[in-house]
Amino acid sequence: MLLGGAATLAGALNAVAGGGSFLTLPALAMVGVPLVSANATGTAALLPGYLAGAWALRKELSGPMSPSLLRLVVLSVLGGAAGAALLLSTSNHAFARIVPWLLLAATLLFAIGPGLVRRRSAAARPRGPWAADLCIVAVAVYGGYFNGGLGILLLAVLGALGHTDMGRMNGIKNFVSAILTLIAVAIYAASGAIVWTHALWMALGAVVGGYAGGMAARRLKPDVVRGFVVLTGLAMTAAFLLKAY
Repeated sequence: MLLGGAATLAGALNAVAGGGSFLTLPALAMVGVPLVSANATGTAALLPGYLAGAWALRKELSGPMSPSLLRLVVLSVLGGAAGAALLLSTSNHAFARIVPWLLLAATLLFAIGPGLVRRRSAAARPRGPWAADLCIVAVAVYGGYFNGGLGILLLAVLGALGHTDMGRMNGIKNFVSAILTLIAVAIYAASGAIVWTHALWMALGAVVGGYAGGMAARRLKPDVVRGFVVLTGLAMTAAFLLKAY
């Protein structure tokens, strides 16, 4: 019930504002899953939502774009694989000490994210292809290692790279998130890091929550939902800090 409820609420949050991993990771830790496996399992549970989001905005990716779709696939695979490998090489003890700071950083991104994206988009100038590649790979590494705040971080980076069309930016964000998460989950699965009985049950809850959240999105104020996510993130950060230190 705990895992199903957390995943359902996480799916709803992701559909409205993001931040679902703030709930799935602590819920898995509470039922005794080691933190590295909890992170891998929670990411696997939320994968269907990323794939659905990418499919929903597929039309936003039509026409010429920079980087190209093929280039984005290669960069996302490389970064997601590197991040997943980095996670699997981290001990549970070390990850327990890193998680609070990752949660805090992701929470701060959620708090300042909309303003950051607007300022980046307004002030940005197009960057060279290598600078853009490095930025996308760096975010993909983060996403493969820890998924929290990934969407906001991707939007901020795309704005810094000169993108101004929010529809196109959201399409790229969803596409990159889906590809890097897919390859990361494949690596987690190959290493045996995913607790599938939990992941499949939570994936079902995330799909139900995502559908409900999408239906309710028009009636909910994004700022209110974002405030709830930020408060949740701060509470989880404090809890993990107390446990780790």
